Amino acid sequence: MYIRVIGSRSRKNCNRNSLVIWRMLLKQKLTLTLGLLYQVMLCISDHDSGDFPSATNGQKFPWNKIRLPDRIKPVSYDLLIHPNLTTLNFTGLARIWISVLQETSSIILHSKHLEINKATIALTNDESTHPESNLYILEYPPYEQIALENAEPLASGETYIINIYYTGNLSDGFYGFYKSSYQTPDGKTRVLASTHFEPTSARMAFPCFDEPSFKANFSIKLRREKQHISLSNMPLIKSFPVGEVFEDHFDVSVRMSTYLVAFIVCDFTSVSAVTSTGIKVSIYAAPDKWSQTHYALEAAVKLLEFYEHYFNIYYPLPKQDLVAIPDFQSGAMENWGLTTYRETSLLYHPETSSASDKLWITMVIGHELAHQWFGNLVTMEWWNDIWLNEGFARYMEFVSVDSTYPELQVDDYFLNTCFGAMGRDSMNSSCPISTPAENPTQIKEMFDTVSYDKGACILHMLRNFLTEEVFQRGLVHYLRKYSYRNAKNEDLWNSMANTCTEEDFTSGGFCYSASQAAKNAYLYAGEHLDIKEIMNTWTLQQGIPVIIVDHNGSKVKLEQERFLKGVLPEDPTWDSLQSGYLWQVPLTYITSSSKAIGKHLLKTKTDHIELDGEAQWVKFNVDMNGYYIVHYKRAGWDSLINLLWQNHTLLSQKDRANLIHNAFQLVSAGKLSLDRALDLTRYLRHENKIIPVLQGLDYLEVYYRLVLRRNISDVAANLKGYILQFFKHLINKQSWSDDGTVSERLLRSNLLELVCELEYPPCIQKASDYFNQWRKSNGTMNLPTDVLEVVYSIVSALTSSRDPEKLERLLELGMQGDIIKLQNLAHIVLGVSRNPSGQFLAWNFVKKNWNKLIEKFQLGSFIVRWLILGTTSRFSSKEELKEVELFFDSIKEHSSQLRCTQLAVEGIQKNIRWLERNLDVLRSWLLNITANP
Repeated sequence: MYIRVIGSRSRKNCNRNSLVIWRMLLKQKLTLTLGLLYQVMLCISDHDSGDFPSATNGQKFPWNKIRLPDRIKPVSYDLLIHPNLTTLNFTGLARIWISVLQETSSIILHSKHLEINKATIALTNDESTHPESNLYILEYPPYEQIALENAEPLASGETYIINIYYTGNLSDGFYGFYKSSYQTPDGKTRVLASTHFEPTSARMAFPCFDEPSFKANFSIKLRREKQHISLSNMPLIKSFPVGEVFEDHFDVSVRMSTYLVAFIVCDFTSVSAVTSTGIKVSIYAAPDKWSQTHYALEAAVKLLEFYEHYFNIYYPLPKQDLVAIPDFQSGAMENWGLTTYRETSLLYHPETSSASDKLWITMVIGHELAHQWFGNLVTMEWWNDIWLNEGFARYMEFVSVDSTYPELQVDDYFLNTCFGAMGRDSMNSSCPISTPAENPTQIKEMFDTVSYDKGACILHMLRNFLTEEVFQRGLVHYLRKYSYRNAKNEDLWNSMANTCTEEDFTSGGFCYSASQAAKNAYLYAGEHLDIKEIMNTWTLQQGIPVIIVDHNGSKVKLEQERFLKGVLPEDPTWDSLQSGYLWQVPLTYITSSSKAIGKHLLKTKTDHIELDGEAQWVKFNVDMNGYYIVHYKRAGWDSLINLLWQNHTLLSQKDRANLIHNAFQLVSAGKLSLDRALDLTRYLRHENKIIPVLQGLDYLEVYYRLVLRRNISDVAANLKGYILQFFKHLINKQSWSDDGTVSERLLRSNLLELVCELEYPPCIQKASDYFNQWRKSNGTMNLPTDVLEVVYSIVSALTSSRDPEKLERLLELGMQGDIIKLQNLAHIVLGVSRNPSGQFLAWNFVKKNWNKLIEKFQLGSFIVRWLILGTTSRFSSKEELKEVELFFDSIKEHSSQLRCTQLAVEGIQKNIRWLERNLDVLRSWLLNITANP
């Protein structure tokens, strides 16, 4: 072994003879003196002197960037890993074939929480491998990197094998190679080991080039005890005993990124089926949950077959396993060929699972299987474009489920996806879809509402813009062109703008050439358009536009500006926050005189449209297929409100929900008075469709909770009375059963949950009666699945309890992770936070346990974001704002790295301003309605 010198001496001061001596001594296997080592190693370093950090042993680490150098790329990995489920550690050997692109003496790769015991290297060429030599190991934990240093430079153009022997502990969290467990029906604890690597945790299981562009083939070998099975991305090809354990060998994978590698050692059982194209699909779960795997199997087969047909590309692996992991932080993970799920995202029991459970499971499976093409087959080049994975998967889950399970009526809920994205995107602390991200914390924060939901919504807008046929054709072109490769944001738009394939040219069919496509990809509304130019305005700048419509007879004037909640035109910051923002917006509209959908591309700040004739009203953003807010000037809102009152069915339920959403969003932006938005919702007494009803109820509920928490008792009481009276026609229609369509059942669950929380006596009584019947049956009675949560929350309380001591105890149990699994802690905290008696308990819990929380869930993870935003989102006073700011300042080392802390502060400021501007209006409106029902 050798030691690098500590210091900053330049290579030009080296004695050339030292290098000759070093190489000679290596060949003769002689021992170097420490002084000669110091001098020689300075000479052979392939790095210029510079500001390089210190490794753990105090020597200079030969790399100073968080991204790996591109001098070396991995070709393939051969991994042998042996987890011990008793001692909870593992040993490993990583054999990595590397190709040297540029001469270097240092191999920089990732490793986190692994103890590297030994590393060797050997040149391999002409189907032969040269003798091994030892590599010197340096570690730099802040960048989660190690450097393997060779005595002689590695030659450009050559291939080498590096062997890294290492050990590690199974992670106690939810990332890397981690421990999970479950209890059998007879109370015994079973331990398993599973992986979750996305985005930057493969390095916790094996040393690797842990960046998405370093794709390679993987050969996985796992050692296990005989009572266990092992799973990996590829099928098992052989298994044999090695002493007291078994060694399982899996087939070599296709080229893929490290974050998609997966392996599991467990005692699960499975159920299997084969698709029409011969893909074996299996669902794995703990043995006592085997009976709950059958729906997932049916759904996975149907969805996999749908995607093969839709993308016109066969699923490239011979099998697809779906595994229900007892401890799982997120909903699921798309590891290629071995997708992993939270149990509630995969297991379905007809007698205890509700309609929302079935919808959720189907959607999650649709999402992860979409990733097998978007993300796995074609991977974003870097994490700044994670939306190319997640936005597509979020959108395709709706497309696929709508096609394969139309009875689930999934299209009804896509608007909620866009409503959520718009809420986040209208904050100044939002970010573009494609945003720079370098370190692991920044990368984890990329997995947010903007990447997922805004990504899905702009894809839906594009699909509606281009037509389904052209959109699908563009996706196929993109996937085929970049298969087993990496892509950037612009690669997608270029593929959409040029859907030519080799077959198009050979068959003589018409197709745009690449040069034509760059200029005029599609004819839309009489114009030739540049898809890349249009879509860059949606992915490379933050925020969302508001389209201001001034309609007069047959003339419509249009104006666009950046939509911001909580910031008004009279504010000093308004002009700077609006400067430089311009979108190319594909507008759609209908009018009172024509139901034909009009189209117009708004490319400038102002524009105008000439309608075919005079119109009493015009409604933009038909079915909310576009990602923008619309504000109607003059009598525009009055005309639409009157239309809803007179005959709301003249507009689709999506258009009705869209109007409700836009109206209340515009209140927060100061563009519409609250009383006008509330007036609009009064038509809901005639509404029975889930989307507009829940949209109206959501805003009324938010306002109720806001004034209740501020102890504004008169407004809270009047608003509660108004909700219960106004929606009484719907409330009393609910049957407390599992009858009806999925949408009817979901409306029932949501409506009853709200009115029981509002302590509506008939609801409380019904829930109590059901609970008493269930208790008298000794648990043998099956309660209707759609009202289970309502019954239990009202009678058993849990997070709904008004007793602070019980709530505190519940939070403590969630943190301990024994009785309540740690994976459910965030749900417990947010549930307590929603409770007026528990809001400050939940916030104080997060403050008190901050260091433990980021240790368990990792800084930047969506769980940490949930905890911050969920516990602060209902604060609405200056005192609460100050309290939150002081806490963020006390953890500045962490909070400065998080974008969600800015969102939290801005959200509280918005709430404060909303109350200042609208409380009196709300009070007056409620008094007027009470006096004149």
